[in-house]
Amino acid sequence: MRLRHLLGAATAVVILGSLTAVPARAEPIHTDTGWSAPAALWKQGPDGFASLPGNGLEGTTGGQAGRHVSASSLEDLKAYAAAEEPLVIFLKGTITAQDYVKIPVTSNKSFIGTGAGVELVNAGFKLINVSNVIFRNFTVRDSYIPGDWDGKRPDNDRDGIQLDTSHHVWVDHMKFERMGDGMIDTRKDSDYLTYSWNVFADNNKALGVGWTANAITRMTIHHNWIRNTTQRNFSLDNTAAAHVYNNYLQDIGQYGMMGRNAAKVVLEDNYFTAVADPVVAKDPATEIVNRGNIFDSTRGRKDNVGSAFDPTQFYAYSKDNAATVPGLVSSSAGPRGSHGNTAPNTTAEVTVALDGTGDFASVQAALGSIPVGNTKPRTITIKPGFYREAVNIWADRPNVTLRGATGNPADVVISYDTPANGAKFFGGTWGAAGSATLNVLAEQTTIRNLTVENAYDEAANGGSQALAVRTVADKVLFENTRFLGNQDTYLADTTGRDATARTFLKNCYIEGDVDFLYGRGTAVFDGCTIHSLDRGSDTNNGYIVAPSTKNSNPYGLLIVNSNLTSDAAPGTVSLGRPWFASSDPDAHPMAVIRDSNLGSHIAVQGWSDMSGHAWTEGRFAEYNNTGPGAHINEFHPQLTPQEAPKFTKETFLGDWTPAAGA
Repeated sequence: MRLRHLLGAATAVVILGSLTAVPARAEPIHTDTGWSAPAALWKQGPDGFASLPGNGLEGTTGGQAGRHVSASSLEDLKAYAAAEEPLVIFLKGTITAQDYVKIPVTSNKSFIGTGAGVELVNAGFKLINVSNVIFRNFTVRDSYIPGDWDGKRPDNDRDGIQLDTSHHVWVDHMKFERMGDGMIDTRKDSDYLTYSWNVFADNNKALGVGWTANAITRMTIHHNWIRNTTQRNFSLDNTAAAHVYNNYLQDIGQYGMMGRNAAKVVLEDNYFTAVADPVVAKDPATEIVNRGNIFDSTRGRKDNVGSAFDPTQFYAYSKDNAATVPGLVSSSAGPRGSHGNTAPNTTAEVTVALDGTGDFASVQAALGSIPVGNTKPRTITIKPGFYREAVNIWADRPNVTLRGATGNPADVVISYDTPANGAKFFGGTWGAAGSATLNVLAEQTTIRNLTVENAYDEAANGGSQALAVRTVADKVLFENTRFLGNQDTYLADTTGRDATARTFLKNCYIEGDVDFLYGRGTAVFDGCTIHSLDRGSDTNNGYIVAPSTKNSNPYGLLIVNSNLTSDAAPGTVSLGRPWFASSDPDAHPMAVIRDSNLGSHIAVQGWSDMSGHAWTEGRFAEYNNTGPGAHINEFHPQLTPQEAPKFTKETFLGDWTPAAGA
């Protein structure tokens, strides 16, 4: 495996010295960069629930009563972790397992990274019926099984840390990324836990708690940075008391903080940005106190139900203002000296491959290596393979190119199968945005030489919107790319009803059946093949475009120099229909099809009505089309030669000239 570590594993040279009464020295830890975090951020011992007495312990001290040993090999680390005596174990360098191993840990251990770039690769830790364990100051990374983005393979239990029925555990200033399964799985009545100042990144599943019918677990979760993940951020199942404060959740695909069953959660002064369903109380018995949190660019649920508990009845604590959390946590979470891994990443090109020859094994993980607010061109090259994952190009990662390595879009397939009407397990449906296999949220994104599909099976499961691609940002370029789907294959969206966004699609292949090119954005399809699937009807085999352009926008969808093809019966496919989304009174749907070859599948009555709106309410026109479907009649309004120059790819794209053909 040649997975190059781009997000900066613990790069500090950390000198802890000898320990006396605490698991790590209290004095500042100096680094090779001269940086030393404020003393308040590097504590002598845990705060929160891990600091409290219970189950026969006065608190969490790890291996402070024992010898100090060093481990720079997997064999040494496994031996020390399994020892019956208390130990402070200093990890050094990079420790790599050839085959994934979950290292058994006994009670009274401290695992502390010391030196430059301390990391455990392709391995994790397993705590079963143990207590008094500390993990600090190193990275656990890269146990991902290529292709198993869902983490569903029977042999995939590749967690970073797994706790079963264990208590008094402190995880502090750690980093977890690209694990096969969860980053920390807190299971089976574990108790007296504190997770503080950690980074959890570039994974599908982040942090699950539960796997029990008992409501026992008490845990404190503060100042963690959870970014570019999908689910379990955290998922708190049957926690007796989960105190969650001052965490930074950034770019989350599916849901944020969730309480399940009889969980009691106090969620305060956290910061959520670009998170779908940021706060979810899943079940009737769930109680979540939601106070002082900031929600930026989020959508969906922000539940606040019940009284949960009062953290001050257990311990004293002080919070930071939620507005300061992104800066504070991103600069100070993670291993000491890593600056939260916000240092500029100067790598311009990375590779994704399923066979271990790339820098990353998943597309979403590669996107996580792009710095926030990126200003320089970055290229992610994807080697041939079938990548089953839902991909988000986050708004804070602009100027990125995704390209298939061979130039043949059929060689690289990104595929997922979420339908818009599919039920979320916590209530509601995924909706159009949640169904997209690829969401492009960042400006100046380029996609070349690959295929994106929504593989939802309509024949087996019934009709539904099921997007392959949704674009929201401005200046998005697709070239030599295939979009495969059925209903609503491609959505040209915007950030809001009053916003505009331009997408240029050059030499692409797009297939679908119902409204499969749609939305309120501005999109130009130049030299594309637009293929209507045969639905088997003798009269109606669907609709090609369904614009919902705002009335103030003169430019909606333009199809130019393209081929409209189908195997459907002649005259059974409509060019499109006007979509007045949510009965928007400010909509004035707009589409022009010009200089293109129209197959025999195109209906003599070219445009159709939609949801009580006549097709004539839209701004629809054609010009200079050829082929058996290029009808000239009252149902196919034509531009005049004088009007035609106003509706070209240049006028639609305005001041943007895409670098197609680069």
